[in-house]
Amino acid sequence: MRESQLRARYWRIILFFAGVTAHFIAWDILVPYVGLGAAARRTRAGRYKRIAIRFRALAIGMGGLMIKVGQFLSVRLDVLPAEVTDELAGLQDEVPAADFEAIREKAEAELGEPLEQKYAWVDENPLAAASLGQAHRARLQDDEAAALGFADVVVKVQRPHIERVVDVDLAALRRVGGWLQRYRPVSRRADVRALLDEFASVTLEELDYLAEGRNAEIFRDNFHDDPRVGVPTVVWNLSTRRVLTLEDVSAIRIGDYDAITASGIDRADVAAVLADIYRQQILQDGFFHADPHPGNLFVTPLEGVDEDGKRNWRLTFIDFGMIGRIPETLRAGLRETVIAVGLRDVPRLVQSYKNLGVLLPTADVRQIETAGAQLFDRFWGMSMGELGDVDYEEVMRFGSQFRELLFDLPFQLPQNLLMLGRTVGVLSGMCAGLDPGFNLWTTLAPYATKLVADEGVSDWKTLLDEGGKVLATLFGLPGRTDRLFTTLERGELEVRTPQLERQAMHLERSVNRVAGGVVFGALLVAGAILYPAEPSLARTLIWASALPLLWTVFFARGHRPRR
Repeated sequence: MRESQLRARYWRIILFFAGVTAHFIAWDILVPYVGLGAAARRTRAGRYKRIAIRFRALAIGMGGLMIKVGQFLSVRLDVLPAEVTDELAGLQDEVPAADFEAIREKAEAELGEPLEQKYAWVDENPLAAASLGQAHRARLQDDEAAALGFADVVVKVQRPHIERVVDVDLAALRRVGGWLQRYRPVSRRADVRALLDEFASVTLEELDYLAEGRNAEIFRDNFHDDPRVGVPTVVWNLSTRRVLTLEDVSAIRIGDYDAITASGIDRADVAAVLADIYRQQILQDGFFHADPHPGNLFVTPLEGVDEDGKRNWRLTFIDFGMIGRIPETLRAGLRETVIAVGLRDVPRLVQSYKNLGVLLPTADVRQIETAGAQLFDRFWGMSMGELGDVDYEEVMRFGSQFRELLFDLPFQLPQNLLMLGRTVGVLSGMCAGLDPGFNLWTTLAPYATKLVADEGVSDWKTLLDEGGKVLATLFGLPGRTDRLFTTLERGELEVRTPQLERQAMHLERSVNRVAGGVVFGALLVAGAILYPAEPSLARTLIWASALPLLWTVFFARGHRPRR
């Protein structure tokens, strides 16, 4: 691949995301500020669909990491509007295949011999074309098949020049990340550069097929006694860093709902088993399959029926290039979160957020607890389908009640939770697609109860800790009371009204941004009007409008009151 092609690829990615960023700034920030919020809401669905169409065309045309971004977005049924997910739903099947001769050349260079000497047969038509590699069906030589107990395999070969393409894509994404890092609402919640570094390391690990083979074997060992889980066997003597040969375990794709139902398998059971298997991966094993898009999960029908008369089946995982690892300290924090949600214990939930580093230091804990309690009271126990049918006006009333909390949004995304957050987001979308009635609460509650029961051996330690806190508070009361009366006598008692201060600061921000928006709009409109008569002057005005636009978005903030 020529350097000129790589440079063109880089700038194509940069310009696309620059355009999308400008679109959201204009429609979701500036247009509402000048009183046209209704127009922005009315046109939102069509605008989102057009952006999704453009991104889909970009991803299909470019491949590389752009396909991975699209695959993630296409399964976020729980977050993204249908206009986006519907447009990207078929993206996994639309990756253009590389020419087989180029694939053959790369595979033979890795294996050291012609394919005909390594395999009894190789299908030149690709089974699947992915973002980083391409898979072809093949058949093992008779002696190899007899030794392993199977003959049909899938040969996965990296795309030509993919390592250079990944380098360019990562460079472009880092540049976009640099823009986001300058935007305070993003930068105060996440270190974008660190997150991109983590993404880069994961992507580069995906390019090592020997590491992927080892991951598959670790995953198999973790579920060796669970008949619900299937993992393909690695043919190690036909695998290298850029070629991987695996047992062919193709079955019904987990996104093919009609085929699952037609085979006599209950989709609700599939959703429940999927959630349960990932609960073990995340909270017990600390080693989880981090790329669970529909192309990497199969529902495999088996012979016979279970004790309830339902057809036997198993969930088969493939593609272990993207694996997440969770250290025990982080797993303990996540288990605490699950216990809190399952038991509807809001203070315990907020404390788990602190332990995980999800809350910003400035977070108003009491307000978060109040909001959490009301959310549990109203929505706990609802299925995903029921949550989707919640009345819009009710959501708006909740938003109005906690507008200060929603405005400040005191949460951040720690680096070590990036991959886990992505995986859980994908899973929630997949479970909703399999079973709109899937109820997360009914699966969490008994598991949370079990975790609490497992903690029983250390209950005496918990009681001592809590008792110590109470005694410390009681012993400290006389001194704190004396300090309070001393402060009153000196006339030094200061009463603070943080809500009023925040409202004043938000008002100042709004005034600053409206002023910037008016100047931006005036320059832009003036340039458009003058363009037919004075093109050069009009271009100058249009370019000049970018200055108040940037000031409005990045710098027009009120001064935070001193404490």
